[in-house]
Amino acid sequence: MTSTEVPPSGAERIEDVDVSSEMQGSFLEYAYSVIYSRALPDARDGLKPVQRRILYMMSEMGLRPDRGHVKSARVVGEVMGKLHPHGDSAIYDALVRLAQPFTMRLPLIDGHGNFGSLDDGPAASRYTEARLAPAAMAMVEDLDEDVVDFVPNYDNQLTQPEVLPSAFPNLLVNGASGIAVGMATNMPPHNLIEVVAGARHLIDNPDASLEDIMRFIPGPDLPAGGTISGLDGIRDAYATGRGTFRTRARVSIENLTARKVGLVVTELPYLVGPERVIEKIKDGVNAKKIQGISDVNDLTDRKNGLRLVIGIKTGFSPEAVLEQLYRLTPLEESMGINNVALVDGGPRTLGLLELLRVYVGHRVEVVTRRTRYRLDRRRERLHLVEGLLVAILDIDEVIQVIRSSDDSEQARTRLIDVFDLDQIQAEYILELRLRRLTRFSRIELEAERDALREEIAYLEALLGSEQRIREVVSEELEATAEKYGTPRRTLLTEAPPSLAGSARGKKAAASLEIADVPCVVALSTTGRAVRIDVPDGAELARPTRRSKHDALLSQVAGTSRGELGALTSAGRVIRFTPVDLPSVPANSIQLGAGARIRDYLALGKGEKVVALVSLTSDQPIALGTKDGVVKRVATGAYPNRPDFEVIALKPGDEVIGATQCSDDAELVFVSSEAQLLHFAASLVRPQGAAAGGMAGINLGQGARVVFFGAVAKPEHAVVATISTGAATLEGTDPGRAKVSLFVDFPAKGRATGGVRAHSFLKGEDSLALAWVGTDPALAVGPDGSARTLPELGARRDASGTPLEGLIGSIGSALGA
Repeated sequence: MTSTEVPPSGAERIEDVDVSSEMQGSFLEYAYSVIYSRALPDARDGLKPVQRRILYMMSEMGLRPDRGHVKSARVVGEVMGKLHPHGDSAIYDALVRLAQPFTMRLPLIDGHGNFGSLDDGPAASRYTEARLAPAAMAMVEDLDEDVVDFVPNYDNQLTQPEVLPSAFPNLLVNGASGIAVGMATNMPPHNLIEVVAGARHLIDNPDASLEDIMRFIPGPDLPAGGTISGLDGIRDAYATGRGTFRTRARVSIENLTARKVGLVVTELPYLVGPERVIEKIKDGVNAKKIQGISDVNDLTDRKNGLRLVIGIKTGFSPEAVLEQLYRLTPLEESMGINNVALVDGGPRTLGLLELLRVYVGHRVEVVTRRTRYRLDRRRERLHLVEGLLVAILDIDEVIQVIRSSDDSEQARTRLIDVFDLDQIQAEYILELRLRRLTRFSRIELEAERDALREEIAYLEALLGSEQRIREVVSEELEATAEKYGTPRRTLLTEAPPSLAGSARGKKAAASLEIADVPCVVALSTTGRAVRIDVPDGAELARPTRRSKHDALLSQVAGTSRGELGALTSAGRVIRFTPVDLPSVPANSIQLGAGARIRDYLALGKGEKVVALVSLTSDQPIALGTKDGVVKRVATGAYPNRPDFEVIALKPGDEVIGATQCSDDAELVFVSSEAQLLHFAASLVRPQGAAAGGMAGINLGQGARVVFFGAVAKPEHAVVATISTGAATLEGTDPGRAKVSLFVDFPAKGRATGGVRAHSFLKGEDSLALAWVGTDPALAVGPDGSARTLPELGARRDASGTPLEGLIGSIGSALGA
């Protein structure tokens, strides 16, 4: 109870309060402060208050990307003194996180100096420098156009934005983490291009389902790359706001020396550092929980990036040791998703659709307010311009009125009365400089007036249509993605994670060996690769009906833990182990379920896989290039490296096709000028990997090779060709196609021009596609969907029949 007695003057006043009520009230105030002012991000701009204040203050300080860096301590001081009434260490920690590329998928601060690593902290703020990154400018742009509300700072001396305009969905792109009182948030980063595509689809289709959005946003894209195994937890998180998924390091098995094999780690799970992995491996080896490890070396540097080399003892299977490491070390980690963010001032758990809707609503409001602000400014300027035009047209009378006035007040009043102006226009005319009275200035003002009227009409139409506002939001999102977007780094697979942490995993630990079963790796013409485990001696059954991505570019037999090669258009072979490829059952093969081979192998820009090859086969690799060069690479000439060149290409040349075949096979070239040449493989002498090959086909001026391959059984082979014209707009005319018997084409000598394979009609001058292989020939569209080719039996030099739909590629059937 509270005392009601009034104490005498100068005496102490003591009040009795209920301790539980006082504690409850104080705790609630503290919890409220932590939740709303410190720990949770706003769903609109994805920033916590300290992060928002850092970016805003740096923008106010002029620390743009085109300016020099300044000391981080100066930024911290400005933020602490003006906006953020907390310790400098908290501000600097937030600033550092915004600059770390291994934490943020799209860093917002460009740091100069030691900003830390996954294993070490940053240098003190007095030693580092910072400025805004280019992407941060998209977060703060248009702040001066009344796009968001401003609120007072902690001492009511200054104002700060309640939320940033955020030209891209920062919360999804960069993720967030934080621990409040009674709640926490943990959101993984995503790919900017994918998130923008999902947001734009939602703008165009407000009633879109989660499945529709997940076609654009299939899963997180972590800064460090790695592999996400199993997508069920991601689907749960996108639906409910909560879920878990497992990430794996990207590891390759390489020959470290002539007799030593090792595991090379090039990508780690999110927020896992190499020193932590090394420590766990050492602890496991010392405790005799991990076997087969000889040494661990961290060869990471700035030039080559992460490279953690784990040596394997002689006699141990590297595949089994790797699986052991996945189970017992941070090479495989679990990440929980808890999408808690502030919406309308309160914490909410949000699914993917809700997150995108909140952001889209925010951008619609930002663009609406910006449009309204610009409209008001244009109207004000038009009002002044119209007044100036009145003054310039009757300038002599204006001067007379001003000169005959006793003071400026009288001059203003008389201008208003004589020329029917208002006070603002009259005041602006009185401040007019004499140099503005030229004839050219009048022309400029009339042009400005017309431009202002057009812009005002556009802005009024924009404000009058919410649909047009949403279109502007969509267009600006697309421009932002083009400017700041980067390719996906994390590989998504439906393959289940390891058994780490489960009862089954503990039982499996006694047997480290994973069955190294025979398999076939198949690569579709659309770039999807799968692993098909098959018993010894068994043959692949062809699918009974066609499905997406079913045209085969290449297939190679091996084992699930063995080493295969992917030969690329750049003339190099990349070694890989198919164990991490998505596995499909032999009785229900779906190439569409495969991983994108470009992501799986991390190919260079413009580089693509043209064939899969066995590195243990006794058959040489035969390959042909765009400029008509042919080469057979001798077996045993493969360097002991993760990737190696198999042909010395001339500038501008590239490998078109490759295969492994015996001397009895026929090598086949098809040129863009519709010439087909085939000759015996025995005519091409195998060469070493460094050789440049020899002349294969004689090409006409401006022609190029569109297909190269080999035919083992000519009597079962067919030739498919599709014609096009140089004047035809790409993607508009499917062209004309035909399918002929291969035996109708006579063989010619190597380095000759071959025979006619397709007759061009008016408007046609080249082949868009060609393919030679075992019947049947399967065609797919640009999206991988099945297409139909004409019936087999056309003359070898026929002109073909018109196609109904576009064909993106042609390949063979599985098992052919």
